[in-house]
Amino acid sequence: MSLDAGQLFSERAKGFRPSEIRELLKLVDSPEIISLAGGMPDDRFFPIDRVIEASSFALKEYGKKALQYGSTEGIKKLRNLLIERMANEGVRDVGLENVVISTASQQGLSLVAQVFVDPGDTIIVEDPSYLGALQAFGSMQAKFCTVPLDGDGLQVDMLEEKLKELQASHVRPKFLYTCPNFHNPAGVTLSLERRKRLIQLARDYSLLVIEDDPYGEVRFEGERLPSLLALGGMEHVVALRTFSKISFPGLRLGWIVAREDVLSKIIVGKQAADLCSPTITQYIAYEFISRGWLDEYVQIIQREYAKKKDAMIEALNQYFPAGASWTNPQGGLFVWVKAPDCIDTTAMFREAINAKVAYVVGIAFYPHRNDNCHMRLNFSAVEPERIVEGVRRLGDLIKSKM
Repeated sequence: MSLDAGQLFSERAKGFRPSEIRELLKLVDSPEIISLAGGMPDDRFFPIDRVIEASSFALKEYGKKALQYGSTEGIKKLRNLLIERMANEGVRDVGLENVVISTASQQGLSLVAQVFVDPGDTIIVEDPSYLGALQAFGSMQAKFCTVPLDGDGLQVDMLEEKLKELQASHVRPKFLYTCPNFHNPAGVTLSLERRKRLIQLARDYSLLVIEDDPYGEVRFEGERLPSLLALGGMEHVVALRTFSKISFPGLRLGWIVAREDVLSKIIVGKQAADLCSPTITQYIAYEFISRGWLDEYVQIIQREYAKKKDAMIEALNQYFPAGASWTNPQGGLFVWVKAPDCIDTTAMFREAINAKVAYVVGIAFYPHRNDNCHMRLNFSAVEPERIVEGVRRLGDLIKSKM
């Protein structure tokens, strides 16, 4: 008798949805297609020789320890180094007891969801919001309360109105999730004034803020703004960071910063998930950072990604029709494009593939799936000439449908 696994799935698992980005990327795995869809760094700039040197040294210096299980919290050398880096950014009063190494930031999102979210709990997210976060929180059967973005990031005044409404309904949100720097997908950055106001709202309403900052160091224009963690401390902020965008996603490393009572639960959750993050890549990361190579690499991608972003903005100005609009980010990896009102970017996706160009459909980033006119374009992983050609193909396709 055959086994019907569907009868065994938990109610939670029945609600799982695959990542639309991952599903779309399966369709664009062809050199003929110009993919503006992914969110990957440009591997042409990876300093392979230095990674080889750091890896070789890590194996010679740390030997069996580098190949053995490590502590759940992560190796102390790396955590201390990260604490020093954060102190240079204005984050104070963080000790080893406040930092755990995660298996990249997606695990951080998953652990936050496990620690805080029960089925039916309300969480506040930006509209649009990062798809990986929506997946992590949705898998715990959260209810989403959304707050829109504008050119200065999260509309904090509207957040305050939402908080008042929830309070009047006797609903306490478990947390607010925000991506304040070079937002994924919208590319916008939360202004300093709004950051300060957000921290004040967190204090007034006893609100926990999950600050996800994968791209903060990939700034190529303007002045760096203090993080929410630096402004508000750990009382109301849990910070998620990753090496994936500032170095190499293959390391599968990130870190979580939180107050001790929160981090203790996260550590137990991590023990159940994977025991510990890869020890060898932690030692490699330590050697790479401590030698100053990470800072040099970040300077390279800041310079090169700026050129790519400029090429995309110029191409959008040249090839996209009237009625379209887009963000012009000061850093990060993405431009968020609104198509003319008559264009359904979800319905158009297959036609774009036929035209040998790909993007990520905007609807994937809306928890209530109520927008069909946006698309996310990535500039980090594509050469400037192919960016221009890809945008031209998209512009021609949109014009042909108007």
